[in-house]
Amino acid sequence: MKTFERLNLPDVELKIKEENQNTFVFDFIRKKWLVLTPEEWVRQHLVNYLIIHKHFPASLISLEAGLKYNSLHKRTDILIYNKLGKPLLIIECKAPDVPISQKVLTQVSIYNKTIKAHFLCVTNGMKHYCWTFDPLTNKFDFQKQIPDFTDIDELKV
Repeated sequence: MKTFERLNLPDVELKIKEENQNTFVFDFIRKKWLVLTPEEWVRQHLVNYLIIHKHFPASLISLEAGLKYNSLHKRTDILIYNKLGKPLLIIECKAPDVPISQKVLTQVSIYNKTIKAHFLCVTNGMKHYCWTFDPLTNKFDFQKQIPDFTDIDELKV
C-alpha cells in the first residue's frame, strides 16, 4: 500500500483499498472510489478538516467542478457555496512536494475570474494560504487562516 507523508492538517481515517496494484480512497462527497494520488491525499484531508473543524456543510462542497475560462475547460479542486448557492470559497490543492508559488496563486485567481468567490485558498497540505478578493476595489487581503463557515456564510457576497 502507498504511504503518504503526514500533512499539516489533523489526522483523519480515510477509507482506503488496494485493487490491481493500485491504491484507492473513497471520496464521501462524490460517493466513489478514486485513485489515491498525493494531490488527492491533500484534498481528502482538507475536505475532512473543512467539515469537522471549520464547520462547512458537506452538502455545500463541490469537488473538481468544471468551469470555462475563455475557451479553456478547467476544474476547481474544491468549491464551496454559501447557503444561498453562491460561490464562497475556492481552494486549489497541490501535492505536498509542490511548492506554493506565484504560479499556483495565479491559477486560482484566474479560476476566480469566472467563479467570483469571495475567499480563495491554496494548499499543498503543508502550507495553506487564504485571502479575500474584493472585485469592486480589485484588492486582495491575506488571511491568517482558513475561515470558519459560521463566520463567513452570512456575508452578502
